[in-house]
Amino acid sequence: MKIFHNLIEIFYPRICLACNRKLLTYERVICTHCEADLPKTNFHNRESNPVEILFWGRCKIESASAYYRYLKNGKVQNLIHNFKYKGYQEIGLYMGEVYGKALTKSNRFKTVDKIIPVPLHPKRRRFRGFNQSEVFGKGLAITMKGKLDTNSLLRNTHTETQTKKSRWERHKNVSSIFVINEPEKLEGKHILLVDDVITTGSTIESCVNTLAQIEGIRISVVAIASAAH
Repeated sequence: MKIFHNLIEIFYPRICLACNRKLLTYERVICTHCEADLPKTNFHNRESNPVEILFWGRCKIESASAYYRYLKNGKVQNLIHNFKYKGYQEIGLYMGEVYGKALTKSNRFKTVDKIIPVPLHPKRRRFRGFNQSEVFGKGLAITMKGKLDTNSLLRNTHTETQTKKSRWERHKNVSSIFVINEPEKLEGKHILLVDDVITTGSTIESCVNTLAQIEGIRISVVAIASAAH
């Protein structure tokens, strides 16, 4: 078995999905060097952090955070690209597990009841093969002991990709496109809304304003990375 494993490593080496170095046996997804080097925000322990400020006056949230700072042409961008467009789903799962451990130690996130990923329209999901926010949410659910909920918040309108749109175009593109299924199941719950990357916050804003119609709901937000820093 060990010989077979070694042969696989020769022809299909495991590489760091942030910097492309070959991973050591004990490393998973990201090498030790990148684990230390990637720009973590620690926003989960900081009130009025830049991600929270991004939503001030736009929608009501309890807390908001992102694991990494998103910098153009940096390793985090490489990670997100490999995850979102090259299909390396283990990135999202791993990030969720690791960040979930940190969130459970934060008084601002430890009371989460349900984890809800920003939904993709079925057409987009079929094209990509998976919902990157859902994969991240699965990882979070493992270490946060929270229930992943993919049925309560639905996207009922197919929109164009947000990647090259301005802030105003992003806002128009996602306003009023989400609906709630069985809202009574979310009454009085603390919801963790999760996405892969927060840039202008327009998609999250639309989700939060839709969920905020539910009686007694509390909403917090996290992402793998954010451009707000």
